[in-house]
Amino acid sequence: MRKHRLVSGLTQQELADRVGVTRQTILSIEKGKYTPSVALALCLAEVFGVRVETLFQLEKGADDD
Repeated sequence: MRKHRLVSGLTQQELADRVGVTRQTILSIEKGKYTPSVALALCLAEVFGVRVETLFQLEKGADDD
């Protein structure tokens, strides 16, 4: 996601303001320490004009039963 943010010319704070979260949340997502909700992932994808799958991928085995 960081790559998309930088290409878009947005700071972490600007992106956070656009999607209604804190800068710390954006930082945590970029570092892979926080998995966004579906609603937040959709908002982020909309800001960048890409599909959610472009920004986020499930880790292999994360939801396997």
